[in-house]
Amino acid sequence: MDLSTSDASVLIEIIKEQTTTISSLRQTLEEMNTESRLLREQIDYLTKKLFGVKSEKSSVLTGQILLEGMEFGEFDEAESNADFEEVEELVTRQKTRKGYSREKALMHLPQEDRQFTISEADKICEIDGDRRHFAGKKYIRSEIEYIPATMKIINIYQETWECRTCRKEERPYLKQAGVDAPLIQHSMASPSSVAWTMYQKYVNHIPLYRQEKDWQNLGMQVKRSTLSNWILKTSEEYLGKMVERLHQQLLMQDYLHADETPVQVMNEPEKKNTSKSYMWVYTSSKNSTKPIRVFEYKEGRSGSNAVNFLKGYEGYLHTDGFSGYGKVENITRCLCWSHARRHFADALPKNLKSPEATLPLQAIEYFKKLFEVEDKLKDLSPEDRKKERLRQQMTVLEAYWSWVENNSNRVLPKSRIGKALQYSINQREGLMRYLEDGNCDMTNNTAENSIRPFTVGRKNWLFAGSPNGAHSSAIVYSLVETAKANGINPYKYLQLLLSAIPKLDMEDPMSLDRFLPWDPKVREACKIL
Repeated sequence: MDLSTSDASVLIEIIKEQTTTISSLRQTLEEMNTESRLLREQIDYLTKKLFGVKSEKSSVLTGQILLEGMEFGEFDEAESNADFEEVEELVTRQKTRKGYSREKALMHLPQEDRQFTISEADKICEIDGDRRHFAGKKYIRSEIEYIPATMKIINIYQETWECRTCRKEERPYLKQAGVDAPLIQHSMASPSSVAWTMYQKYVNHIPLYRQEKDWQNLGMQVKRSTLSNWILKTSEEYLGKMVERLHQQLLMQDYLHADETPVQVMNEPEKKNTSKSYMWVYTSSKNSTKPIRVFEYKEGRSGSNAVNFLKGYEGYLHTDGFSGYGKVENITRCLCWSHARRHFADALPKNLKSPEATLPLQAIEYFKKLFEVEDKLKDLSPEDRKKERLRQQMTVLEAYWSWVENNSNRVLPKSRIGKALQYSINQREGLMRYLEDGNCDMTNNTAENSIRPFTVGRKNWLFAGSPNGAHSSAIVYSLVETAKANGINPYKYLQLLLSAIPKLDMEDPMSLDRFLPWDPKVREACKIL
């Protein structure tokens, strides 16, 4: 049947309209499929974060895809020079008792002998009635006996002495002994009790309400509010001065690390209790001869906080990719390869054998090569480390950046692998800067490891009761983590400071230098047994 011109025109319009509709539906379907993939990826990511393995070590990523068919020059040097017997021996020591020395492990503990003897009746031979004589003893085993903590009340008296001749001649005749001022006025707190309260909360992560029960079990009725007052008052009056001195010492170094983490603080002015505040940490480098860790509580995450803390500092600053640190002037910023790697680890799907796992695993293999080389260079001098980095890592780095560029346009920009690739692209300059100086680190792990005890404690006490409490926590964490970084006992160090600082002349800040944690006398007094 022939169609008229008008009918043909109508049919053409209908076909065009249907074609447009089909195209629109296909686009909508494609967008829905993309959105569905992103949502499934997000669900898998959150499920992994909640229930999956938290470690980012390559050893936990089974089914890795190795980089094949690529020429890297020195890329495989880590494998070609590896001493597998040495590695296996190290692993064996970690998993078995090989190399364990009981004498060395127990050498600092007091010991006593406990002998089991026979009864008086058994000392008479039941056969002939003769009396048995001691013939020796045999070692059976050693046991560790735990002695619970104890406390006691120290009643302080002040002696008075008189000169009776002066009394007869009506001269001043009384002489009183000097007495240390109380740590806190009208309080029974002592340096040891306050230091132990701090140690329990900031090292062992035991909240004050649980400490209150421990004190009750030891026979002392102390409210948690009293324990809180001890921490706040001594931090503000004494310990804060030492942290200020550590801050001054920190800014004199050439290589620093920085990181920050959220904390919930109650009763902040003009802020909801559910809003985020932040605990910042600034540290010296891992190779520093004066290890320092300084925490600072701030109400927000503005880069101006870092600007104010680092005022006057000129040197290398290791951070993650947070743009706030970019506001700090006169520094050279090094970015963290562990953070770059973490983005790819987060992009791994549940099924590591699926096609979606190919790119993340390839990226992780690049990072593994870089870190293996870096680990071999840790004992070199800064000059040799810089030289060897350029010789051994540059080929890997060039291959990595080529791989990033080739794959960045082949993935969904909003997917996790897309974001991981884009992060590396955006931060390339800062990631490569560690090659400039052998004292620079590839990662910001020093700051992250320093702030981790705070995040662990946060899971127990959940929030700070006030801004003053958060400031006090920052002070104590600074001293505790600095003590740990210097290899001394945090409790002994806190006790030493609380005993010494109240007696110092605070008008002379240099008087605190005798109690810095790397001082030989401090190290001896606070050594770990």
